[in-house]
Amino acid sequence: MDPQLFERIYETVVRREPTYDGIYYTAVRTTHIVCRPSCRARTPKAANVVFYGSLQEAISAGFRPCKRCRPEEGGTLRPDAVLAAQADTIMDGRFGSKLTLESMAAELKVSPFHLQRTYKRVTGQSPAARLDALRTEEARRLLTETAAGMAEVGGAVGFRTPSHFAAWFVKKTGLSPTEYRSKHNEGGNQHEPKPE
Repeated sequence: MDPQLFERIYETVVRREPTYDGIYYTAVRTTHIVCRPSCRARTPKAANVVFYGSLQEAISAGFRPCKRCRPEEGGTLRPDAVLAAQADTIMDGRFGSKLTLESMAAELKVSPFHLQRTYKRVTGQSPAARLDALRTEEARRLLTETAAGMAEVGGAVGFRTPSHFAAWFVKKTGLSPTEYRSKHNEGGNQHEPKPE
């Protein structure tokens, strides 16, 4: 490996940055362990490090995957990104049910605090914000594309009562579900000019 490239990658190992995660793997000669460059384990000395372009290459050379950063899991995604992706899968599939931060954290076997902090760091938003966005999008779709009643729409996006759904919908969109449906049926988006 080119010495300058080695230095660049090693600097990310020292700073535990994810820049080269999934691109290179850090194999440590003294421990025979291979990690992601961003692994939080103790930083190895540069003289003991070999960078490989694939995990399989490192394993073939006699290194075993780190139990801390688990380079064999999640493909090129870092463990934090894997956790966020798993949370997204749960929310995408079950936003219509009573889903809470605590229930998702229990399912993912992490603490609610860890899930909240990690998800926000990876995606830039909280799980609650993502869940709200999914529910709002689906409620809008149901209001504009179907004739479903308020109770049915609210139930489909996780609300037990129409009044709770209506209050939440107003808070998110500035319009009641009925107003939103009426405005859409009158000519679409209120920002768009009505057809003559």
